[in-house]
Parts: sequence; structure tokens; C-alpha cells
Amino acid sequence: MFPSNFEYFAPTTIDEALGLLAEHGDEAKILAGGQSLIPLMKLRFAAPAVVIDINRVAGLDHLEESKRGRGFLRVGALVRNATLERSELLSSRYPTMAAAAPLISDPIVRNQGTLVGSLCHADPQGDFGSVMLALDGEIVVRSTAGERRIPVKRFLDGPFTSTIRPDELAVEARVPSPEGRFSGTYLKLERKVGDFATVGVAVFVATERGKVMRAGIGLTGVGATNIKATEAEAALVGHRLSDTAIDEASRLAAAAADPRTDVRGSADYKRDVVRVYVARGLQQLTGAKAA
Repeated sequence: MFPSNFEYFAPTTIDEALGLLAEHGDEAKILAGGQSLIPLMKLRFAAPAVVIDINRVAGLDHLEESKRGRGFLRVGALVRNATLERSELLSSRYPTMAAAAPLISDPIVRNQGTLVGSLCHADPQGDFGSVMLALDGEIVVRSTAGERRIPVKRFLDGPFTSTIRPDELAVEARVPSPEGRFSGTYLKLERKVGDFATVGVAVFVATERGKVMRAGIGLTGVGATNIKATEAEAALVGHRLSDTAIDEASRLAAAAADPRTDVRGSADYKRDVVRVYVARGLQQLTGAKAA
């Protein structure tokens, strides 16, 4: 099928894009990588009257670590997943993101798709949603009225819905810089390479003197949205990453999951995969490296 008729704009500045959003609001959709929007438009599941292509907008392709405050990673709205996959900064400083990037669909999608776009799409089976939850990430959105910073745990509002307003543009994602000794990974069960996750698990720990000072666990594909397993995280903080602590955290993570039976597996099966993958991921992190 072909998309329904729409009006196309290609602004070159953020202010121009914000002006278009202020004018068209609910009738408009943002086009960056287009890996979710274009297929939906072809099937007419999405029929925006206006498409605002931000690929020519200057100042949205940054991937850098800011030293302001305690420091944070900045990922601009036009940074492609393939760029994340090749990033030495992510490999050395943000291992959970580095582990997830090569598992996003296939090379064609990674060459076009963006982390920020994936978060705005808010697919419960999207990999980066759980990664950003595990890392306590946030989204920076702008409108003509100003700027907001929204924690990802409040940004993801349900299946394919977020708390961004119709007149707002998501300009970047941020992740707090790790401190102390840290490590992280992302494990994904898929039926075939490039498929959506049957289950995905993002884990991160930062330790000091052998004890966990900060922990993050995010779950993909086992709820109406990506899930932050807060009780499982709390069970790790203040403890050594021992078999006992790992077993308790993995049990609590499985309890936090709310999967549905579908063609990818039963709810009980997915919940058990969460338990196994959280344990497996944490076991891989027992040799956390220094910042």
C-alpha cells in the first residue's frame, strides 16, 4: 500500500522545526530514521497530515560525554544506531548500550534507525527502552514554550505511547556517567537474528570496595511497556555480587515481569527466561572494571 496524502516539511534549524510543531501539533509526525513511521504509513496505520523531516536540522547528531555536574552521555536525535554500534565511547564507558546496539534488528535498520526515535516509538519490544531504564536515562524535549527533561521511566507511558506533547521535539537522550567500578550488558532472546525480542534484559552495576553502589535492570518484551525492575535493583545495592544476591535479584526481576502468552512463548516461559537472563547477565558482571 501507499501512504495517504501528507504535507512534507524539511526544516534546517531546531527553531524552525519547533515552529512547525506549534502550528500543526496533533496532525504532524517527526521523521528521523523512519524505521517505524514509514512502514506504519505504508499500511495506513499512521496517516499524519504533516510529516516534518528533521534530517537536515543542525545540532542533532552529537554523541558526546558532557562533564557538567557529575557528567552524562548526550545522544542527539539524529545519531544512528550504527554509530552507537561503532562507538569507542560506548564500548569503554557505557557497556550496556554497547552490548545492545549490535542486537537492534539488522544492519539496514541500524544504519537508519535512531535511539531517540526508538524511545519515542515506545514499542514494548524495543531494546533501547529497557537499556535506558537500567541506566536511569532521560529524554530532553523542546517546544516553543521551553525545554523539559523527562526520566525514561516517566516517558514510556504504555504500548506505543509516551508523555511527549504534540508540540514537542525530542532532541536528545541522556545517560548519567558511571562512577567507581562498573560494567553492564544486554541479553536478548529472539527467534531469529534481527527479530523483535521475545525477552530482553539490560543490566548494569557500579561497585565500590566490592559492594554494589548502583544497580540497573530493565526488561524488554514482558509487559505493556519496558519495565524497570526496581525491587531487583534494590536487592543488589549494598551487597556483594554473590550467588545469593544474584539469585534474589533474578527472582525479583521475574516477579516484576508481566508477560503475555503469544506466538513467541507462554507467559510462564518468558518469566523464566527473565530469571535466567538476569542471573546470567549479573554473573557476567562480577569482574566490573574501574571508571
